[in-house]
Amino acid sequence: MSQLPNCPQCSSEYTYEDRHLFVCPECSHEWTADAAVEVEDEKVFKDAHGNILEDGDTVTVIKDLKLKGSSQVVKQGTKVKNIRLVDGDHDIDCRIDGFGAMQLKTEFVKKN
Repeated sequence: MSQLPNCPQCSSEYTYEDRHLFVCPECSHEWTADAAVEVEDEKVFKDAHGNILEDGDTVTVIKDLKLKGSSQVVKQGTKVKNIRLVDGDHDIDCRIDGFGAMQLKTEFVKKN
């Protein structure tokens, strides 16, 4: 049995083929096999406001973030320069002055 791609809209695993299209029964999205390959090749990272992020961008933290295992807090409005985008639970690798190297989620930053 061949492995069908997950839906690019809602990530549902219950997709099926209908002639030359893939169909998602959960969100009714339809796409071609060519579009599925393009979506899998490139992941787009977006900030909290929907702006596309790229490596080397400067972002601002939009919410106070408590650091796990520490009493320190990264304050709202903290600027983070020269971010690096990675796959995983936390999408941003960065270095914050006074805190050192850490990882952030894109949903808690906005692009400058």
